[in-house]
Amino acid sequence: MNRTLACSVVGAAVVALDGTVLTVAQPALQRDLGAEVGQVQWTSTGYLVAVASLLVLAGRLGDRYGHHRVFAVGALGFAAASTGIALAPGIGTVIALRVLQGVCGALLQPATLGMLRTAFPPERLATPIAVRTAAIGLAAAAGPLVGGALVSSYGWRAVFLLGVPPTLAIGLLALTPPTRRQPDSPDGKGPDPLDAASRPDHRRPDSPDGTGPDPLGPSPAPDRRPTDPPDRPASAPALDPLGALLLAAALGLLVHGLDEASRPGGIGSAVLSWGAALGAGTAFARHERRVADPLLPPALLRSVPVVAGLAALLAASAGLFGALFVATYFLQDVQGLDPLDCALRVLPLAALMVLGAPFCPPLQRRFGPRRTATAGAGLLTLGVLLLSRLDETAGAVPVGVASALLGAGFVTLMVTATSVVVHRAPEAHAGVAGGLQQTAMNVGPALGVATATLLLALVPDGGFVPVRGAALPALAAIAALTLPAALALPGRADRRGTRPDPAAPRPGGRPCVRS
Repeated sequence: MNRTLACSVVGAAVVALDGTVLTVAQPALQRDLGAEVGQVQWTSTGYLVAVASLLVLAGRLGDRYGHHRVFAVGALGFAAASTGIALAPGIGTVIALRVLQGVCGALLQPATLGMLRTAFPPERLATPIAVRTAAIGLAAAAGPLVGGALVSSYGWRAVFLLGVPPTLAIGLLALTPPTRRQPDSPDGKGPDPLDAASRPDHRRPDSPDGTGPDPLGPSPAPDRRPTDPPDRPASAPALDPLGALLLAAALGLLVHGLDEASRPGGIGSAVLSWGAALGAGTAFARHERRVADPLLPPALLRSVPVVAGLAALLAASAGLFGALFVATYFLQDVQGLDPLDCALRVLPLAALMVLGAPFCPPLQRRFGPRRTATAGAGLLTLGVLLLSRLDETAGAVPVGVASALLGAGFVTLMVTATSVVVHRAPEAHAGVAGGLQQTAMNVGPALGVATATLLLALVPDGGFVPVRGAALPALAAIAALTLPAALALPGRADRRGTRPDPAAPRPGGRPCVRS
């Protein structure tokens, strides 16, 4: 379990760090390679579209072939693509390798949650998820500082080499996964009493005559090969390639449209992308109703806690990142702060994310997911509202207080909602659940930034002064959507796990218990 937790935490942190250090390196990259601004933007857009379009498919691959295997492929590929970018001779190569890096990041991210779901009992998931969230917050906070130091001392290529050693190490480590944990009992209190391997007094004769061990050795279970990874289910789901293609097209076009909408004059291309995304999404929905083994399991989509958790994550990430987009321009363009002073003003956000994550699991156990998430949603919405009241004379204290509220609210909501989504998903669909969670966390920021950009353009007289604009009040309304989503989460922590009820006994045989 410690090995799985290390892979999950480091993998999630490296991806978060990569996104923040790139922003600092882009101006130097543009100058060194003689690239245009639009080409440099595609180093971000290409990665984002590749990641968002493939996360759910990557989760299904983990469910089918094992999360450790998919994670290893993603991590090693991410390290190889990062090395290639550091050696790239031109901007075209950088863009192509960033797209490849996005594909590998898509393989890696859902597996960080899928591995946790298969390694830890459901009632203990909140703690490793909190550790993972704290690592993400720390990486996001350290990214601009580390990236700035590397670019200043060694150039932009150094930031892409930063993540190579850790991703290479965890990729190799994931190839030797730990032993699969024993299936839970129906009451969630321990190993299944009907599971033969968990009985201390069980003595199954291996030889045909029952007198001793079979000279040919014990046989593996009929539904599992000896070479299967420990996190691969005995009955692997089908891949549904057409559904995966349609969903990837819908999500990729949606994110591309949001990215275009955030650029000056890009609303026309955004509308075209959204229209195409709607068409692909409609075709995907029709296909899913006809296919025998759909890419998105109906049981997962019918789960109110899972859908509510995803909605909370989408709205929270949109509100947070949209507010940070506006606040950054306000602090730098209106108040004239340099990037370092701006980062120090919003440092309480990262600090509360790192320091607050360990308190989320005990809060869930004491007050339940619903009340914990509702408190986080309230703090997040209050933080965005406080930012919306700032004027040109705002000092460090109101900005710091708003940032602290954003950090405390977001980390509470993120840990709680993620725990519910992963906890409530059946273990056989842990990868798809992780892919949906990561999709919400990737689409949300693009939605928030696009909303802020459009409203800033519609109210040009307000500029980036929050109190005179419409962007932050609208983002506060988006953040407030987390409140009804949080109220739909379970009222108390479920200690029984998420396994289905035991199947009815087979005629003339022992009961069949699904694990």
